[in-house]
Amino acid sequence: MKVLFLKGDYREKIWGGDKLKNIFKLDVSDGKVGEYWGVSGMAGESSVITNGELKGKTLREIYANHKDLFGNPKEEEFPLLVKLIDAGDDLSIQVHPDDEMAARLHGARGKTECWYILNEEPASIIYGLNVDSKEEAIKLIDERKWDELLKEVPSKLGDFFFVRSGTVHAIKKGSLILEIQQASDITYRLYDYDRKDDEGNLRDLHLEESKEAIKIIENEDKIVNEEKDGYDQRILTANEYFEVREMTVKTSSKLERDKPYLLEFVVEGQGEVLVDGETYPLKRGDFFIITNEAKSYEFKGQMTLVESNPVE
Repeated sequence: MKVLFLKGDYREKIWGGDKLKNIFKLDVSDGKVGEYWGVSGMAGESSVITNGELKGKTLREIYANHKDLFGNPKEEEFPLLVKLIDAGDDLSIQVHPDDEMAARLHGARGKTECWYILNEEPASIIYGLNVDSKEEAIKLIDERKWDELLKEVPSKLGDFFFVRSGTVHAIKKGSLILEIQQASDITYRLYDYDRKDDEGNLRDLHLEESKEAIKIIENEDKIVNEEKDGYDQRILTANEYFEVREMTVKTSSKLERDKPYLLEFVVEGQGEVLVDGETYPLKRGDFFIITNEAKSYEFKGQMTLVESNPVE
């Protein structure tokens, strides 16, 4: 199998919206859908293959039993998670642990992530802190001086933010985001605006874990723009966990696969991908994987894709 198309699973959230159904035409409920896990190999949350001889099998199964499709990686578990997030309301202020802390406390990976902004209307995010030291941060947390502590920045379609573990962050109302991250679901909730759940209870906070996890991190966003044959490319990040690129296909682009496998998402437009004489139609909202069996591939059409791959 050279191309694997994926059907993900969704999660309803108290802060969710209706854009994943209305904009990307995904098969989700009519409720407040906050997340769609498009590429996931996590236990109980795995994407399902929708084409070819592996149709109906989970990505988790395929990764465990067909390692050759992924270049025979050393990682036992699928290393990345790619999801869509629709914020119909503000998400909590949160922070994720690094690998050392996550392994020590949870026996799991840490969570470094990144955000590709999809909302056409301007919104904002919480991205880091207005202080220079962890001691200052903890003092303002204890004093509940959130406006003084939190750094809010504007966000719009095409913006990109690299969110290293330890970075205090939050997605704000009106945001629509493609998130690419380490395959981990460990989140420490630092502050939640004193909101209550459906039963009138305040949501749990993880103050001590958050204080330990917090790091004062400088902005690491260094986007590189490149004009290629038939497409424009922006290298959004290349860090120790994953690489992410935005590709805007103008008419046709022929590419050589230079990574063991590639994770793809169609941001907008439509077209097709051709691999060894096979043609696969593409539309907005499609998640798919170009496997290790595909030595080269060609995109045709007018579309923007976000392509990512893990780093071993």
